[in-house]
Amino acid sequence: MTLPQGFVVRLDRDTRVLDGGRALLGGSPVRLMRLTRRAQDLLTGHTVEVRHRAGALLAERLLDTGMAHPVTDVLSAPEDSRCTFVVPVRDRARALDRLLTSLGGEHPVIVVDDASRRPGTVRAVAVRHGARFVPLDVNVGPAGARNAGLRLVTTPFVVFVDSDVVLPADTVPTLLKHFSDPRVAMAVPRITGLPTAVRSWIARYEEARSSLDLGPRPAQVRPGTSVSWASTACTVARVEALSAGFDERMRVGEDVDLGWRIVKNGWRIRYEPAVHAAHEHRTRFDDWFTRKAVYGTGAHPLAERHPEFIAPAVLAPWNAAFALALLAQRRWSVPAAAAVCAMTAARTARRLRGTQQPVRLASSLTAMGAVGALSQTSALLTRHWWPLTLAGCVVSRRVRRATALAAVADITLEYRNNPAGIDPLRYGLARRLDDIAYGGGVWWSAVKGRSTRALRPRLRWGGERG
Repeated sequence: MTLPQGFVVRLDRDTRVLDGGRALLGGSPVRLMRLTRRAQDLLTGHTVEVRHRAGALLAERLLDTGMAHPVTDVLSAPEDSRCTFVVPVRDRARALDRLLTSLGGEHPVIVVDDASRRPGTVRAVAVRHGARFVPLDVNVGPAGARNAGLRLVTTPFVVFVDSDVVLPADTVPTLLKHFSDPRVAMAVPRITGLPTAVRSWIARYEEARSSLDLGPRPAQVRPGTSVSWASTACTVARVEALSAGFDERMRVGEDVDLGWRIVKNGWRIRYEPAVHAAHEHRTRFDDWFTRKAVYGTGAHPLAERHPEFIAPAVLAPWNAAFALALLAQRRWSVPAAAAVCAMTAARTARRLRGTQQPVRLASSLTAMGAVGALSQTSALLTRHWWPLTLAGCVVSRRVRRATALAAVADITLEYRNNPAGIDPLRYGLARRLDDIAYGGGVWWSAVKGRSTRALRPRLRWGGERG
């Protein structure tokens, strides 16, 4: 399967064009791509348009490495882009009515009632909007309900959308354009907060830092990258790529599992933040805190199914050595960490030999890697490993210092991007409660599953590719 004529990709904003277009540096993980003379001619500014096989090969490579993304403005949806909406619901008749109103009546809709306590109310809403109503006698969870709807889909594409979502008119048409790439199996929008009259500090934190919001940057969804999973609160999917559908044994994390299986099978998943789906975030503290913990309980089932992908942190050996040196908090810690960075920069500069200013470029990349290592280490201390951190704080002054620094640095870095107008104190409190809930869920699933696999960081060696 190759990209069609007229397909256009644009370099990611972090992809650097080096040596007058002879090389590219970027992607996730970061790598250097040296371009042949013919490939250089195909790169016009920061875009590549597919006009022949060579252009298709270059565009494919740029997409696979995360160095470039499709330009949806100039793409068209497949000729047969018929789709069916599948909506799993349980006792949310008012929310369902709001969603179906936003969908209009252009495409068929299947509403799967997952054993509601008042199914008659849900049925009435579905019938009023002309949707097909499928009642289930037993509550099977989101995975089972979506599969029940999927089995009835006869169109080439399916749109899974949760009942607590509202869809703008341009979301699905824009996502369908990604399927002009025959290797795309799923495309997902950015999940934003549904405007609400409730303006509690938890609601404002969720607006700024929702677990479902993957940020403003387009990406290929792939394990081990900056966007390693995608929610199916709203997703468009190619039916032929879904095979057995969702794993019905999973009540949480089923969307992550499906995405990772799709990637293993050689398909692509695109994250498109140019369009969004408005999600009704939880605003009551007890609902919010419980849901964060539930998200954490998906870690062990995912570790069982995808041991090569699940890890609370993924570090290169030099990243780990750098972080451990600083965590030791000895007189030699800073010199040792500096030496690790210097050796890494020197080794990277040798790999970049032949480019302009290899030492300067290697130093910049090493600095970025050091910041990333500190960020992941902070997350381990305050989120994934907080029960161990708490125990360490009781007996060790060094652990207390490291934890305090990690918590303050984490909040400081995150708060810079806070668009919700919440003050630093309450933002920081919500951030720590978020970590406690999610980390507690991870530990509960690990203890219940009698395995620490979901808690163990992974080392990424030089030859490994994400």
